[in-house]
Amino acid sequence: MKKKLVNNSVYQQIREFQGLRYLSFDLLEKTGIVNHAFTTRQGGFSQGSCNSLNMTFTDNDRADRVVANREKAAQALGYNLKQMVCGQQVHGTSIRTVSEIDKGRGNISYLDSISDTDGLITNVPGLLLASFYADCVPIFLVDPVKKVIGLVHAGWRGSVAKIAESAIFAMNKSYKVKPEDCLAVIGPSIGACCYEVDELVRENVAEKWLEPEKYFSFVKQGHWRLDLPLLNKDIMINAGLAEESIFLSGICTACNQDLFFSYRGQKGDCGRMASLMGLKI
Repeated sequence: MKKKLVNNSVYQQIREFQGLRYLSFDLLEKTGIVNHAFTTRQGGFSQGSCNSLNMTFTDNDRADRVVANREKAAQALGYNLKQMVCGQQVHGTSIRTVSEIDKGRGNISYLDSISDTDGLITNVPGLLLASFYADCVPIFLVDPVKKVIGLVHAGWRGSVAKIAESAIFAMNKSYKVKPEDCLAVIGPSIGACCYEVDELVRENVAEKWLEPEKYFSFVKQGHWRLDLPLLNKDIMINAGLAEESIFLSGICTACNQDLFFSYRGQKGDCGRMASLMGLKI
C-alpha cells in the first residue's frame, strides 16, 4: 500500500503558486530569514516521464521546459532565474562556498554549474541556492545567528562519507558557524520502507558506524532496507546539532510518486525535484 502525504501538518505544508506545488517547513519558516521550498513534481511544463515539474536538464526532457519550470519555481519564492545557483552533483562530499560572483551559475545550462559539488553554502542575501533529487536525501541547513544557509545532496555514498558533517564543518570554517546554533531539515527522500540495498552498501555503513544494525532491516540473504534519513540525522547530531533542532520529514518519495519523482520507483526514467533556499534581503 502506498503511503499518503499528510499536508496539513503544522511542521510541513504543501503550498501552491499558479498550480506549482511545493513543501514548506515550519522550522525554517519561523526563523524569518529565509525563503525556501522542496518542489513536488506538480505544476510544471515537462511531459512524459518528467511530467510535469522536472527541475534538471536530462536526456528525457527539453531544456526550454526545464528553464520554464525553474523560472516558475523561483518566482514562487519571490526570485528570478538569474539569482539561482546550481552545482554539478556527483555523489561526493565537496562543499562550495557561494558568493555574489556565482549568481546564475547553472541556471539555464548544466555545463555552467559549479563543478563537482554536492553541497552549497552562503551568507549572501538574494542568491537562490538549488539542489536536485529523485530519492536521495535533501538537507537544508540554517544558522539564524550568523545568517548562513546550506543545501546538501546526500545519496548513500555521500551519506556514508558524512557529507552533512562536511557541510557543517565548512560553514564553521567559512563563516564561524557554531553547530549548536544550526537548524536542519531532512526533506522527502526514499524511506527505509522502500530503499533496498546489497552487501556492498551495508559493508560501507558498517565500516563507519559502531551499531550499523540501527539503520538496516533484513529482507533476504544479501539484501537489506536502509534508513538513509535516520543515518543523516545521526551524522548531524554527532557533528554538534541538537536533536530537537533537526526536523525529519518522514515522507518517502517512492511511496508518493503522484507527488514526487522516484528514481527507484520509475526505474531511472524520471525527472528531479529541487530544494531551493535563499537568505532574505
